[in-house]
Amino acid sequence: MVQMSCDVLQIQQWLRPYLSPGFLSVHLSGVPMEIRDLLRFRHCGRTVYTLDGPAGLWCPVCGLAVRLGLMEAPVRIQIPVGDGHRAACCFLITSRHGVAGFSEEKESELHVGISNSEGVVFSYTESGVQCQQQGWEQSIIVPLTDPSNDSLSFRKLWDKQLETYSHLNTWTADRFQEEREFGSCCYGFALSFINHVMRAEGRQTISSECFTSQYILPRMEMTSRYLSVYQHVRQHGHYSTAE
Repeated sequence: MVQMSCDVLQIQQWLRPYLSPGFLSVHLSGVPMEIRDLLRFRHCGRTVYTLDGPAGLWCPVCGLAVRLGLMEAPVRIQIPVGDGHRAACCFLITSRHGVAGFSEEKESELHVGISNSEGVVFSYTESGVQCQQQGWEQSIIVPLTDPSNDSLSFRKLWDKQLETYSHLNTWTADRFQEEREFGSCCYGFALSFINHVMRAEGRQTISSECFTSQYILPRMEMTSRYLSVYQHVRQHGHYSTAE
């Protein structure tokens, strides 16, 4: 497991409205579902974001062709979500409406889960723990293991622990409403498993406030900012800020 520590606990009020008790309704409109990488470069004393490739690049601010040196080359800003089924041993956040559900301008409820070493996602819902091989293709990904700890034995142990943990009586369908009353549900299942593994490794457990503030909120906020810029680019052709 990665080292997790937090000196100051922050309340997860910002995130709580987004966590659904197992995928409830989502209300979205006007957000493109297929989202591409953005291109960032500097010209006319501004930082410009566009969707165009570097070949034949034009500055949307001044309308002139952009000729940049090596040190000024455009930078591709990758979309901050990925395929959860290709992310082994990770904490995942997704929305029924894909990337669009991560926009702070839209009313959306999110769902979280844990992936095994093969990309199968375990999540707690009203039907109990679900094991899904699809449906998490557009997820915010939080790695839970050190990249150097990628041995076959570790992966087998992770999978065995996740499989065993998901069958505990705590996570049955008939206890879902009870967990919901405590605001736990899918998030409680995922974080409890993380702490289960950390205890097994002799590490200190992590609180929900700490995990939220240190690992989830930064990624949620980054994704929300990306979507805001992306929507502006789609509507106006570009987005620029003063350097």
